[in-house]
Amino acid sequence: MSNGSSAQPDPQTHAQSSSSSFKSTSSQLAPTETPASSSQVTAATTASGVQEEEPEWQAPQGRSLTTPITRPMKTAEPKPPAALTPEQEVKYAMVLAAVSQWESLPTTTLKGAPSAPIQDHERMWLTRECLLRYLRATKWQPPAALKRLQSTLSWRREYGADTFSADYISPENETGKQLVLGFDNECRPCLYLSPSKQNTKMSDRQIHHLCYMLDRTIDMMPPGQESACLLISFKGSGNSHVPTVAQARSVLNILQNHSPERLGKALISDLPWYVNTFFKLISPFIDPVTRDKMRFNEPQRNYIPPMQLWTTHGGDLDFEYKHDDYWPGLTGECDRRRAAARERWEKGGKRIGEYEAYIRGGNHPCLAQVIKEAGGEDTVEGGESDADLAAAGVAKLTV
Repeated sequence: MSNGSSAQPDPQTHAQSSSSSFKSTSSQLAPTETPASSSQVTAATTASGVQEEEPEWQAPQGRSLTTPITRPMKTAEPKPPAALTPEQEVKYAMVLAAVSQWESLPTTTLKGAPSAPIQDHERMWLTRECLLRYLRATKWQPPAALKRLQSTLSWRREYGADTFSADYISPENETGKQLVLGFDNECRPCLYLSPSKQNTKMSDRQIHHLCYMLDRTIDMMPPGQESACLLISFKGSGNSHVPTVAQARSVLNILQNHSPERLGKALISDLPWYVNTFFKLISPFIDPVTRDKMRFNEPQRNYIPPMQLWTTHGGDLDFEYKHDDYWPGLTGECDRRRAAARERWEKGGKRIGEYEAYIRGGNHPCLAQVIKEAGGEDTVEGGESDADLAAAGVAKLTV
């Protein structure tokens, strides 16, 4: 919930004034508004404390939008998560108990790799919803979920996923071949992939670029949403723009093994014959759950509000990619959201198993408050507590 006026500065004008540096923190928010809370709020609080309805998102009039969209349409709404069964609650508690005891992790995915202490950003990554995503991805097998959780954290260390800077990635995106732009009907942030706009030769940085943009897509998720919508258009692509099978397998490794349950929909369009052949080649590497989320050559207005769907994909959004506007706009917005999320996580007690809705600025209470209200602690402050662990009496597991 915002504590200031609902009026916001023009994001495009602000971004243009800051385009001289990709380290810009150009803002689309009112000075007192927190980034995560602004991503999905329906009301703002004035200085007098009166609730005022926030206006619907509108594209700029008389000119093209050149910066990211910071909030979904009011008609968009995430689907509520399915309630856990008693058996699933116990399995979640087992995983929470185990990861809460992790003090160090392997620095690479190689067998026998040296370990290093777990860092705060890794503890923050281990949210309640994260643990549940890995449990669902492993068909509710706690040992398998724990193994994959550790593998992902070790992979991120080995891959350097948390060290890629905006300046390092910037050259890969100068043509706008990947864009985080708008939200679908279920508040999923949309990531556009346009292979025809490939502007660099094959290198590790190309895959780093995708990893970086997936993380930025996650940054843009509003409270209550944990998956993304991919829009992949092969319009204008030639044989040289089709990734190799090795590249595709690297991408699938990131999506399926290290970002499980993050794909909500994949809308794939303008497939020439050789791309169809490519999909047949990689089909054996795509798990059935991922394959079921893929839609080929369907009207994308069925899934995304036309006002936030780019005209190149059949929508009504007049968007023009200008790197000097878009890149600082995206990276600055995501930097602010991550900083606000980190502040909330620390305020909530820096707990493993924290609620993502709380971290993202939603109305959900923090884990410490939930525990306190349930009678698990006398106070929400202080050090680590076994009351965090719903599984305190459940068997302790190791990877």
